[in-house]
Amino acid sequence: MNTRSSRSKVTFSNAFAQPGYPGYLPAGTYELIVEEELLLGLSFEAWRRVSTFLVVRGKGNRVGSIAMRPITQKDLELVLRRDRITTETIKYSEAALSPLEDLQ
Repeated sequence: MNTRSSRSKVTFSNAFAQPGYPGYLPAGTYELIVEEELLLGLSFEAWRRVSTFLVVRGKGNRVGSIAMRPITQKDLELVLRRDRITTETIKYSEAALSPLEDLQ
């Protein structure tokens, strides 16, 4: 079986919860690892995603530790959508106005 892995980065503007795990992860840039396998028997090359991992680096007394947390594409899209909505809500809320804007 032929497999391949690709790496990319995803950035969260706000703390977020990953479905299936307790607590929140801090805002920041996280590495994504996607593993795919080659579909055999086709007349063209095609790949199927078999797993996606969010790489979480330790903080505080866990500096240096790394956890590869499995995440589905659906859960990843959900977390990213929530982050975007939260950012837009904060950006456009009246509570986000600066003191100078409040005086006008």
